[in-house]
Amino acid sequence: MCGILAVLGCSDDSQAKRVRVLELSRRLRHRGPDWSGLYQNGDNYLAHQRLAVIDPASGDQPLFNEDKTIVVTVNGEIYNHEELRKRLKNHKFRTGSDCDVIAHLYEEYGVDFVDMLDGIFSFVLLDTRDNSFMVARDAIGVTSLYIGWGLDGSVWISSEMKGLNDDCEHFETFPPGHFYSSKLGGFKQWYNPPWFNESIPSTPYEPLAIRRAFENAVIKRLMTDVPFGVLLSGGLDSSLVASITARHLAGTKAAKQWGPQLHSFCVGLEGSPDLKAGKEVAEYLGTVHHEFHFSVQDGIDAIEDVIYHVETYDVTTIRASTPMFLMSRKIKSLGVKMVLSGEGSDEIFGGYLYFHKAPNKQEFHQETCRKIKALHKYDCLRANKSTSAFGLEARVPFLDKDFINTAMSLDPECKMIKPEEGRIEKWVLRRAFDDEERPYLPKHILYRQKEQFSDGVGYSWIDGLKDHAAQNVNDKMMSNAAHIFPHNTPNTKEAYYYRMIFERFFPQNSARLTVPGGATVACSTAKAVEWDASWSNNMDPSGRAAIGVHLSAYDGKNVALPMPPLKAIDDMPMMMGQGVVIQT
Repeated sequence: MCGILAVLGCSDDSQAKRVRVLELSRRLRHRGPDWSGLYQNGDNYLAHQRLAVIDPASGDQPLFNEDKTIVVTVNGEIYNHEELRKRLKNHKFRTGSDCDVIAHLYEEYGVDFVDMLDGIFSFVLLDTRDNSFMVARDAIGVTSLYIGWGLDGSVWISSEMKGLNDDCEHFETFPPGHFYSSKLGGFKQWYNPPWFNESIPSTPYEPLAIRRAFENAVIKRLMTDVPFGVLLSGGLDSSLVASITARHLAGTKAAKQWGPQLHSFCVGLEGSPDLKAGKEVAEYLGTVHHEFHFSVQDGIDAIEDVIYHVETYDVTTIRASTPMFLMSRKIKSLGVKMVLSGEGSDEIFGGYLYFHKAPNKQEFHQETCRKIKALHKYDCLRANKSTSAFGLEARVPFLDKDFINTAMSLDPECKMIKPEEGRIEKWVLRRAFDDEERPYLPKHILYRQKEQFSDGVGYSWIDGLKDHAAQNVNDKMMSNAAHIFPHNTPNTKEAYYYRMIFERFFPQNSARLTVPGGATVACSTAKAVEWDASWSNNMDPSGRAAIGVHLSAYDGKNVALPMPPLKAIDDMPMMMGQGVVIQT
């Protein structure tokens, strides 16, 4: 991932202003350590910090059209750029960069070209012919982006909050699936798929349609001119990404450049569930597997750096970002610049354990819609910024536009979790890849229970964080929390501890407003908390808070006991170790 910064219409074209823009752009250099660029046209500045993944030799930015009247600074990957180049036959391209098509598409189609892009992106485009500009962000918000306004009427754009927070009177998260146009004077939504209105779809479940759509999503993300690998926790989602990548890598340009054997990466505390499962999947797939260990103290020591880079005080995000942050540093040290990751599946298929409690298919589907729309505040934020902290790019095939449309058009009845029928969470995805002739994964991995990343790296990780917070936040501080932090008041010592660190780095009111709040259990939205009255007494974002569902649920009084054998449907294997939690 690159870093972009733009200051537009700032009424100051002095050398001092240019120096200030360069200074702010350097705050984003961790995102793009390979090259820096700055374009100035009067009182407009477009800066870029490049991570070179496609065409490292000639793809430096900003990028231009033929006569340099249109200038673009981009963070992202355009997977269909070769197809788009064929549609732009009358245009001459300066580089082989996938992002080079953007200026030419604007020249040909105007601002409405954004939906033609298949990829992840944030960009700023300046049309020097009339001094107008447009800004756009990808459909789901895989790339991070912020917009701010100065007192002088200037508009500021930055990949991260730290690039503009000190110079803007107000700033906020740039909404995914939108573009901002100076000609229109505001935002316009360009991404509006059928599932967006949350109406209930009715397409019958066809396993092969899901399989084909996801394989295509993975294959298109193998576009790279640099060494890459996959993040492999041993859970369903990352294992499927790794399996498909391993199958299709051999015939790709990447394999010719870097070899046909896939590299995989896993992180965890000693003896954690993810390390064990990740190693088993790696051996099954034949990947070159890299296992990284960290201690609870290692993670605690990194918390301040994590909050600075990820720019949040959300408890779930910080818990999960820390091991990913540590792993990213190790991965980058091996010379790898891009990884594929499994974010998004749980939102699309209702994979979080609280979905067991969904009362009907309407509630189930609407919750998945809410979760996808909010991804840019949580898992996308984590995946993007935890890796970008060390100049590593994360690609997420589950959030492919075409795949989302296929999966979200299914009748949600088929996604419903029905243990009595042998249907566990994400059953439709598991079944789609349950191939007896050419197995993608071992059965017990294909049917492993959902484990949130912050839990899977080792249960003592979260317990250690809570203990550390309790040593740094006392009861008196908690009693005054509502007065000190009236917005999104922290209700646990762990949340209070993260909030103190965040406020030190980002003291502006605009900054605290970019972070979501509200009640949650096991990563649910506030609406889904209503599904089970007992959850109100156990409001924790960990999957283990799903009492009655998770096999290692919280509370020392709770013990998981096995259920009677479940009846299989169409010879579908049952979930290993299904259990219920009872009071002892």
